[in-house]
Amino acid sequence: MTPQALVAYLHEHIPLSRAMDVSVLLASAEEVVLEAPLNPNINVHGTMFGGSVGVLGLLAAWSVLHLRLEAEGIANQLVIHKTETEYLRPIGGTARAVARLDGADWGGFIHTLQRRHKARLTVSADLEYAGELAARLRGEFVSILEG
Repeated sequence: MTPQALVAYLHEHIPLSRAMDVSVLLASAEEVVLEAPLNPNINVHGTMFGGSVGVLGLLAAWSVLHLRLEAEGIANQLVIHKTETEYLRPIGGTARAVARLDGADWGGFIHTLQRRHKARLTVSADLEYAGELAARLRGEFVSILEG
């Protein structure tokens, strides 16, 4: 999927991504990079609202897993089970979320999914501001086979 196709998908199916003005810099089955500007996500302190930071990380993590499952032709419903976000520093401008599947037990995940028709996988997203790590999200996702 191209970055343009992913941003169109997110804006159509997850309208909050449009309100946050999320853009897609990279969209592949191994890595997704998203950005969001400060203005639509600003808080009373002039920095990015924590909820927006968390959502940006969640969107990146969900997207990379969605794209990998799609690339492998696996029809499924992909939902979030739980998340945890660690906020390390304020974000005073455009935030970038980077999610990768390296290090994930993909083989075990697929084996469980095929056997039980449902499986969980944890995906992390690093959120960066001005070239530094500003937050980290860990999300546990559940994939449920369709059909």
